[in-house]
Amino acid sequence: MDEKSIEYEEVSKLFKKRISKEMNEDLVSEEKTETKVYSQFKSQYLPKHLSIYEKICQFSEKNLPISPDAKKIPVLQEAINTCHLNTTPTGVNSAAMIIPLALIVAAMIVFYILPVMLGSEGNLFFVAFSVVLALGIMIPLQNLPMSFANKWRMKASNQMVLSIFYLVTYMRHTSNLERAMNFAAEHLPPPLSLDFRKVVWNVETQKFDSIKDSLNDYLDIWRKHNLEFIESMNLIESSLMENTEDRRLAALDKSLNVMLDETYEKMLHYAHGLKGPLTTLNMLGVVLPILTLVILPLVVSFMSEFRWYHLFAIYNIFLPLIVFYLGKKILSTRPGGSGNVDVTKRNPELTKLQNIVVKVSDKKTYYFNPLYFSITVAVILCLIGFLPLIWHSVGLSDFALVNDDGYKIQKVDEFTSPDIIKVQFLEYRQETIEGEVMETYVGPFGLIATLLSLLIPFGIAFGIGFYNKARTKHIIGLRDKAKALELEFSAALFQLGSRIGDGIPTEIAFGKVGSQMTDTISGKFFLLVHSNITRQGMSVEKAIFDSKIGALSKYPSDIIESSMKVLVEASRKGPIIASQAMMNVSEYIKQMHRVDERLQDLMGDTIASMKSQLVFLTPVISAIVVAITSLITKIMGTLGNKLSELGGQASGLGAGGAILTMFGTGIPTYYFTLVVGLYVVQLAYILTVLANGIENGADDLGEQASLGNYMYKAASIFFLLAVSLIILFNLVSGSILSGLY
Repeated sequence: MDEKSIEYEEVSKLFKKRISKEMNEDLVSEEKTETKVYSQFKSQYLPKHLSIYEKICQFSEKNLPISPDAKKIPVLQEAINTCHLNTTPTGVNSAAMIIPLALIVAAMIVFYILPVMLGSEGNLFFVAFSVVLALGIMIPLQNLPMSFANKWRMKASNQMVLSIFYLVTYMRHTSNLERAMNFAAEHLPPPLSLDFRKVVWNVETQKFDSIKDSLNDYLDIWRKHNLEFIESMNLIESSLMENTEDRRLAALDKSLNVMLDETYEKMLHYAHGLKGPLTTLNMLGVVLPILTLVILPLVVSFMSEFRWYHLFAIYNIFLPLIVFYLGKKILSTRPGGSGNVDVTKRNPELTKLQNIVVKVSDKKTYYFNPLYFSITVAVILCLIGFLPLIWHSVGLSDFALVNDDGYKIQKVDEFTSPDIIKVQFLEYRQETIEGEVMETYVGPFGLIATLLSLLIPFGIAFGIGFYNKARTKHIIGLRDKAKALELEFSAALFQLGSRIGDGIPTEIAFGKVGSQMTDTISGKFFLLVHSNITRQGMSVEKAIFDSKIGALSKYPSDIIESSMKVLVEASRKGPIIASQAMMNVSEYIKQMHRVDERLQDLMGDTIASMKSQLVFLTPVISAIVVAITSLITKIMGTLGNKLSELGGQASGLGAGGAILTMFGTGIPTYYFTLVVGLYVVQLAYILTVLANGIENGADDLGEQASLGNYMYKAASIFFLLAVSLIILFNLVSGSILSGLY
């Protein structure tokens, strides 16, 4: 090789090395930029609780990495990708081990080590219960990404009909898939809007060469879960390749019909299959536990080791977790429907209506966060409910209403005759184990203390109910008004399209249609647009979309907003295009409403049954059980005192004496009532969430509104009925036992 060739080779290597280095740096820089921007983009739309879970998984993987089974890794990875979690299968599996371990360690410290260090006995029951609970939640924690993915799919499935509607509506007048995807992403709420943005994002960052490739890659995740969505999307894609306008429009219309028909068919199968799971849930979570409570006072009277906290662990921890898990399993199989939208996420201006609104004058309006009021009232009611425990712990004397030459209130001591006591505040009794009277005291059993315990569950239910009611009262009113507008908007749009097609300018057409429909919500909407145009001098676009006085600020609806955006864009192409666009949108809205009504009809009986059980059956049966327990406990307590007086004679009574020594003190009515009341509140919460999920799918605003309505009703019925029946049954028991003194 000559000198020139050697020099050329060296220069060539030098330049190749430099070019390679620069290209790699650019690539790394681009990857860093893409990662940073996409992280910001993702954090804007992902739920905050996922971020907390991601941090737990990352911490667990870093400190105790445990890889899952090789067969489970692809399933976990698919779920992680579906809900855009920033973790790995190893992180998920590690968290599923660390969380139960942390629960066991915390239980050992709180319930055993600390009490022993402070000189009292440790509670091994709660340590053992925590171990069982930790082992029980280990598998659900391992499958938690699948639960997140199912919820993500359910939310996305609820929006699929609407997404096809937006795509078809836009592409009828502008045959551009990328712009249609942007239009749909702009109007859809998360999570489907996040998925659509990601599809467009992958094209902009050159991960895929075209929007079709990016969309086809995204559709693969729905192949196992929603084939009709893929079919509809394929029809929309095929419309781009049709050589005639009629065939293109037919493909678009077919895509929406496929989505609507298949959605109805899947919901039909779901409604038919709901009866069995809901019956199981009702029996395991409501009927059997409450019926068991009826005989429980008799059973525990013979089980001296049974304490109130055993009842609390079963009824307020174990059973609610079972009911919640079964409810989530039922919801996870729900197919997508039409769904509802939280309008505050579309219009941040409306978030101020989530506060308590106090209007002082036309110019002054104050907004207060309902959280502080709810917490304050709940804490006050709970403190009153805990007053008997506080009263006894500080050593204050008990008092009672007595009948001693007239009714009066006096202190109760060891010299007070039981036969003159009519109503007692605390009533702590000496503990009786197998007929033997111990030195320890158990309580409170008093009527006043029992009634006060009802304030604790009522206070919690009031706090939850008032907070959700106040947050959604104004917002749900706006959404209901927008829904009412959507119902009649189809006919109004058809008339608007006809006027525009007759050659009337869009600005004037709004006024003409509105004046013909003055008694309807659609007429008011159109007249508001006309008023903004004529009196404010606004353009059609601003008259509709202005954030302060635009017509949409009074009627927040994605369907109406998207229809008006289609009108504005189509108007730029001429009145004929605008007229056709409005008539087509009118027909689409009519079809969607027809399917939605059929879906509501399918679920009507199931939802009505759940709501009647939630509002009436569960609180009424629970209140009766509490009252019966109060009656039985008082009778058993009085009999126990009489039996203890016969204790000295028990040895001469043979088998009868053995029976007399079997009775124990039982669970204080204060704790029993408290546990049942909390269980009613927990059931009301879970059943409300379940009923809303079955009816509306993943609808956070509807869930909050339902909690605001039903938590109030269930807690109020339980509280009022329990108070009335407890007082009534105590009067009955008093007359029954009066002959024993």
